[in-house]
Amino acid sequence: MIYSDDDMLMLSGIQHFRFCPRQWALIHIDQQWEDNRLTMEGSMMHQHADDPFYRQKCGGCISLRSVSVASHQLGLYGVTDIVELHPADDECNAVTRPHYPGHWMPYPLEYKHGKPKKNKEDEVQLAAQAMCLEEQYGIRIEYGAIFYAEIRHRVEVAISDELRDTVADCACRMHEIFSSGLLPPIQRGKHCVKCSLNNICMPEMANCTKVSHYLKKNLYEETA
Repeated sequence: MIYSDDDMLMLSGIQHFRFCPRQWALIHIDQQWEDNRLTMEGSMMHQHADDPFYRQKCGGCISLRSVSVASHQLGLYGVTDIVELHPADDECNAVTRPHYPGHWMPYPLEYKHGKPKKNKEDEVQLAAQAMCLEEQYGIRIEYGAIFYAEIRHRVEVAISDELRDTVADCACRMHEIFSSGLLPPIQRGKHCVKCSLNNICMPEMANCTKVSHYLKKNLYEETA
């Protein structure tokens, strides 16, 4: 399926969707958002990578920040943190850039404040960026990387067929849910503890916690 410009969804949302479809829907359908420590740390970290006018050439590598990308096959658009351009061996599978003679292979690089995650939501976002670049330039990207601040080094990611299938599946489901306008059901799990939208998603749990805490602190202590 080819999506029109009017049907495009934000690429950054695919990470939210992989983490929790309900969280993604709360943000992108209901326009809900709350910050917690993790989201604030992430925002502060990305301030250093979001200068679209930044260009750096270090040795044989060129770094481009805030590169706009889009895929009408996935129906996603967004902005990358950094795209490195590495000298390409295969001129037929490469891009050219003004002011930089030669042929280059794009290498998407994402910055994350935490550490590698079990559910691979970071890898899915990176692969989606790579697939957008592939569609725009008619190339095949085999690798990208994610820099994790907590472990202070980058982790290279192979853009495998399995990862591409996951991206395509997530994108398709995102469009289906967005078209329906309905929130996915609650799926409680360990991930809920770290979710900044926990109180919005499940307000009854937040209220119960507050009430039980109040009773324990005030009523039970007075009768003891």
